[in-house]
Amino acid sequence: MWAAADLLTPMAVRVAATLRLADHIAAGARTTEALAEAVGADRDALGRLLDHLVTAGVLSGTGPGAYDLTAMGRHLCEGAPEDMRAILDIEGALGHAELSLVHLLHTVRTGEAAFPQQYGVTFWDDLSSDDGRAESFDTLMGARLTAHSPAVAGAYPWGTLRHVVDVGGGDGTMLIAILQSHPDLRGTVVDLPGPVRRAEKAIAAAGLDHRADIAAGSFFDALPAGADGYLLSSILHNWDDASAARILRRCADAAQTTGRVLVVDYFGDRTVQTEGDLRMLGYFGGRQHTLEQLAELAGTVGLHTTSVTPAGRYSVVELRAVG
Repeated sequence: MWAAADLLTPMAVRVAATLRLADHIAAGARTTEALAEAVGADRDALGRLLDHLVTAGVLSGTGPGAYDLTAMGRHLCEGAPEDMRAILDIEGALGHAELSLVHLLHTVRTGEAAFPQQYGVTFWDDLSSDDGRAESFDTLMGARLTAHSPAVAGAYPWGTLRHVVDVGGGDGTMLIAILQSHPDLRGTVVDLPGPVRRAEKAIAAAGLDHRADIAAGSFFDALPAGADGYLLSSILHNWDDASAARILRRCADAAQTTGRVLVVDYFGDRTVQTEGDLRMLGYFGGRQHTLEQLAELAGTVGLHTTSVTPAGRYSVVELRAVG
């Protein structure tokens, strides 16, 4: 039970990730003194952290005050698979958000997100006020989309559409992958000014500026009308049910009776997604929807499910206007 409830070891690993200890050890700084100097830390406190990381199996002790990486520890190196170092970095967007989960009791008692309890503002307001965390978030989400976008681009018949609007499309990673796989398709990224500036650069770098454009705006406001596909990729789970319904309503209004709303997300076994669901609740007051929950939410704005297409780890859920 203590192994499941312990907070100290997870925090020790996160501190190691934030200080980039694995990278420094890999580069040859393998003593307490060398590492303390490299990361600007108190020598005694760092030594005690390093000793506990040995106990936890992240490091191995190679002599008094000397350390090396274990196989587990190598996962904390920059560029390692799944980029765990950046995810765990307390000064990055997700690591910063994780600290709010100490208020999970408040969330369970009230149904409210834990993040504002910790920081006094919502996750999104905090992100918009800190350029470093915003960049960290965009980088992490972009990497995740890069990993999954080829499967999404290849699974659904995007080529049957003329124009897709990627709603809340960030830096354009998903839309670019879809356009590259479907040469007759046009696309638009809609997001706030910062993300769409990055999307514009990414679109130009991909040589797609003749088929894709950007539009600065919020998905809580009216969306560009006239497209036949409105894509929501990993968006709805970031919002409470009322806000998610407002986003779907804006997409439904823009799609009208002939367009489609296309929701890309993870809709796996409920027993597998409990961690992500609880995390969405803590961060945003959000929800990792099941297909049944998405259908119920869509129904409140006059949409119904017309197809579900598996796309690797994700699925593409097609919604259309009822009737």
